[in-house]
Amino acid sequence: MAGSLGLTPESLKASGRSSENLSLLILQGKIKRDPEGYETELQLIYKQFKTSVDLFQQQAALSFSSVGGIGSDPSVSKDLGDRAMFLAHVTPFYPKQLSEFPAQLTDLLRTSCLAMPSGLRNHVAQALILLMNRKSLVIEDLLALFLDIQTLGDKNLRALAFGHIVQTIRKMSITDPKHKSLQKIVISMLEQEDEAKAKRALATLCALHKKKIWLGDKNERVAIAICEACFHSSPRIMISALRFLLDYENIDDDDDSDAESDDDEDNKKIDQVVINRQAVYKANNKGTSSSKKKKQAKLQRAVKSIKRKQRSSSENTTSTFSPLNHLNDAQKFAERLFSRLQTIKGTGERVETRLMMIKVIARTIGLHKLHLLSFYPFLQNYAMPHVKDVTQILAAAVQSCHDGVPSDAVEPLFKQIVNQFVHDKSRPEAIAVGLNVVREMCLRIHDLMTEELLQDLALYKKSHEKAISAGARSLIALFREINPSLLVKKDRGRPGATVAKPKQYGESNVFSNVPNVELLQESDNESGSDGDQDDDDVELPIGDDVEQELIPDDCGCKDEAEEDSNDGDDMNNTEDDSDIDTSIGGDEDEEVNDSDEANTDSENEDIESEEDDGEASDSSVEENGNKEKAKGKKRKIVDFDANLLSADTSLRALKRFAEAKNEKPSFDESDGILSNEDFQKIKELQAKKEAKIALARKGFKVPDSDQLSKKRVDPAKLEAHIRHKLTKEQRLELVKAGREDRGKYKSKAAVKQKKTGGSSNKQKEHRKNMPLAAIRSKAGKSKRTKKMKNSISGSQFRGRKAWK
Repeated sequence: MAGSLGLTPESLKASGRSSENLSLLILQGKIKRDPEGYETELQLIYKQFKTSVDLFQQQAALSFSSVGGIGSDPSVSKDLGDRAMFLAHVTPFYPKQLSEFPAQLTDLLRTSCLAMPSGLRNHVAQALILLMNRKSLVIEDLLALFLDIQTLGDKNLRALAFGHIVQTIRKMSITDPKHKSLQKIVISMLEQEDEAKAKRALATLCALHKKKIWLGDKNERVAIAICEACFHSSPRIMISALRFLLDYENIDDDDDSDAESDDDEDNKKIDQVVINRQAVYKANNKGTSSSKKKKQAKLQRAVKSIKRKQRSSSENTTSTFSPLNHLNDAQKFAERLFSRLQTIKGTGERVETRLMMIKVIARTIGLHKLHLLSFYPFLQNYAMPHVKDVTQILAAAVQSCHDGVPSDAVEPLFKQIVNQFVHDKSRPEAIAVGLNVVREMCLRIHDLMTEELLQDLALYKKSHEKAISAGARSLIALFREINPSLLVKKDRGRPGATVAKPKQYGESNVFSNVPNVELLQESDNESGSDGDQDDDDVELPIGDDVEQELIPDDCGCKDEAEEDSNDGDDMNNTEDDSDIDTSIGGDEDEEVNDSDEANTDSENEDIESEEDDGEASDSSVEENGNKEKAKGKKRKIVDFDANLLSADTSLRALKRFAEAKNEKPSFDESDGILSNEDFQKIKELQAKKEAKIALARKGFKVPDSDQLSKKRVDPAKLEAHIRHKLTKEQRLELVKAGREDRGKYKSKAAVKQKKTGGSSNKQKEHRKNMPLAAIRSKAGKSKRTKKMKNSISGSQFRGRKAWK
């Protein structure tokens, strides 16, 4: 072949080089060191490449097979692949001589990819990737081609092309204008009717969106395209899009961990649990052992509740990246998907597909607070205990409820859930699920519950089943916060607390200021009077060992059992509040109460001395004195004039304080600009406030409607505390897990036989000589037993006769 190209072996030998020395790898290294000295060899190999392409195309026309490729001469494909890789490596050194090579190689893969064997396709694809990395090609020229070759059925080639597309777009700058053109190419391929191409385009969009490359408001067309894939003509594309929308919040970001910079990791701060130092001291050093255990258990629950809230707040951030948030017309999307759900109901579509569509519709309704009133009667067909995956359907029903939906539209579904699940003849698992669903629906729509129904459901708190009693108590705890007037008097909680007013339909809280800015103002006011206020608080990092650091080991297992009885939030801690209701600052409360009683007694004494005359006042004083003696307290004699003067001065002090407060410029009157330090301080003060609320055991805080709409309802939480029947394999696993620390069972005889060494101390005691007294007593005892046996063995005893 060299002779036909004008290069004979004699001419090569005359120049000091032979054909045997023309190894491509060796020549490649020499060309990189001296490009100008090897232009002749380059032209030779380039012409050989063109000849190999022509020969390959001729053989492909003669014997073509889409599965095995060229079967006549495999050396042709091998030579073609080797020369293609060689030319791709040396193209940057000869830009003029090889200016047409990238286009020729691209056309070869585009036109003859079906005829190529698997090895040749991989070599050509790797050569194109190398040309792209060397800036000889751009990704716009190869994106459509690499998406097409992924549909050939070659796994290695598909993984190579897919990984290269993702990594190339990932390395691009965020502000690069090429993103729009690339998105247009992929989205246009997704809209095609070809199922294979649309599937690869959807996989590319989902991967780039999951890795947060095509994410945000600038790339909202990608999120909209993923959502629109739910209406593709191919059922597989529709199922893939639905599955991605549902599983997006559970995606682990392990793949893109290397993309995160070290600065981001350094900026991540450990959340702090701010606990009062005095509370920690009293929990460990004040009171009796039983009161210490209660205080320690309360402190432990407070830390866990704060950890749970902070963990849930961090988990809710992933929902903001969901493609459903970027819908331009969410109402139209939900209506279209619901109409398609109704049309495929009788077409024999799989139940899993319909269930995924129901969950996506419910997620969209809850996230955007839509009104799709026909969706709730549709769910009534599935809200029955015997339906498969009924907990997922009930979770979708809960997710679709929000404060903007009228209660009349949801009331039939709500009543059916109560009638089907919560009754005496139902299984305990169904009753527990029904109570939890009722609680979650009433948390979102307060007007669903009536007084009679709530009182009937509250009676399940006496059930012996843990799941049922926990669900009923959580329902009682909810209505203590939102509408305690519906409860019986004994279930309303402590008297004297602020009575909550139920919200009316359409009522919403509108912030006129920065949320929690009053905490910053209060801290500024207190900082002037107390300079060392921060010394009373302890900041504890959130970790698994926080409870062990705060609580000693002798806290008891009872508190852990109480903690385990909770279903994941603070709503279940209602009936047990009477046992652990003593606050950690209980000693101070008693002192305050004592001082208040003393002041009220002195005021009563002054009023009685002013109104009544001598005898009447003396009698009243004697009666009050007797009461004080009965209480074990001494009465203080206070002058009326002095008391009146102190009251007058206290009133004047209050007036001066009010005037000074009015004269001080408020936050609204000032500039109203907060710095980053101010917002950080507001977060710290909010953490302290939540810690105090958790320690005071004042019930749970009803979450905002926006928080409920962003949070995904987990069907597993609706089955809290339900013990499912274990299979035989699961029981065997538990049995084997309990035998790990134990050795193999052996009898005592086997252990004695394998024993090495001397005899034991017990065996040595048997060989010792007995004392003389013991020998005599033993001999006497043996004589008596022998004598008794001899006396009985002679004649059988028949009993004493009655007449003798």
